Amino acid sequence: MTHEPMTHEPMSHEPMKKIVVTGVDAELGAKVVAELAQRLPSTGFDAKLVAVARKAPLQLPKEVTFERADLKTADLEQLFHSANVVVHLSSRSNPNDPSPSDEKIASDVQIAERVLQASANCLVSQVVMLSTALVYGAASTNPIPLTEDAPLTPNQEFSWAVARAEIEKLVAEQRSKHPAYKVAILRPAAVVAEDALGQLARVLHSARLGVAADGDPPVQYLHINDLVSAVVLVVTRGVDGAFNVAADGWIPPDALRDLEGVKPRLWVPLWLAKLLANLRLRAGLAPVPVGVLPYTSHPWVIANDRLRALGWEPSYTNEQAWVVSHKPGFLDWLPAGRRQELALGLATLLVAAVMGLIGWVARRFFVVRRAAR
Repeated sequence: MTHEPMTHEPMSHEPMKKIVVTGVDAELGAKVVAELAQRLPSTGFDAKLVAVARKAPLQLPKEVTFERADLKTADLEQLFHSANVVVHLSSRSNPNDPSPSDEKIASDVQIAERVLQASANCLVSQVVMLSTALVYGAASTNPIPLTEDAPLTPNQEFSWAVARAEIEKLVAEQRSKHPAYKVAILRPAAVVAEDALGQLARVLHSARLGVAADGDPPVQYLHINDLVSAVVLVVTRGVDGAFNVAADGWIPPDALRDLEGVKPRLWVPLWLAKLLANLRLRAGLAPVPVGVLPYTSHPWVIANDRLRALGWEPSYTNEQAWVVSHKPGFLDWLPAGRRQELALGLATLLVAAVMGLIGWVARRFFVVRRAAR
């Protein structure tokens, strides 16, 4: 499958002297820097590209300057001096961590606050911040799809999503202090890459296997190249405000089941799925963050109209993004009838395992109660 890179209109704001991109030691940051290095010459502006991270990436374009820095302690005003744009993609925590430390979560918020404050002090024209569509929260009452005007109500048990909403509050505070300050916030759906799920996509996929929370909402997958093109677009347009980043539409539950094929899955009420997830977490058995479970039970799909109005076009559909991120398994080659038989057998075994686990928990509960008397 071949996808041609999209073209962008020339920048609409003043000529740039310097663009600073953080988090270039991760795949997204490295791709953004490479794309900017390729695109900027065609805009007619002479911009210096500075890549920032705690460790050097494996490869950077020769025209990019690398600065090794810890954003938690570095002199950011010196780093951002004379910069017109700061693209903040760095993160210490990740949504795939079943029990992220409070320190990592707090560091993300603290670093974002330092980046915003230093950018304002340096009179940076625009800051680009990476958030997530999870900030809208997952709820049975959510409209389908959600627009950027929807309230930010992340599910409180998922600390990673709550931290992204806190960072967006910091952006609002900076805007109130500096009316001319432009901050573009990107809220992507679950990101995937070639033959690989991103961190969020991976944990959502894991939470839907085995004992899963009842509810089967539509899903969205965003190819990382489309997220890169969205970052480059908001930089080259110099825009302000929040922008959802997602392919057109979404994958309905029945279509997702057809794509996934045979998966061991037992639907249970959300409260029971949370209880079992806590037990798995304590036992170290394929743990997933308990707070992510509502996002597998209730809808939170997003609209991309605002970003499309700027000229952005996704190169991958949701289905294409899912397909390229998954390697075919052995069961995918079996006839449909045989896959259904296997699915029934797996579900039966799963029910037996869950009943055994519930019985064990109940026995432990009564033993502890008798011992406490």
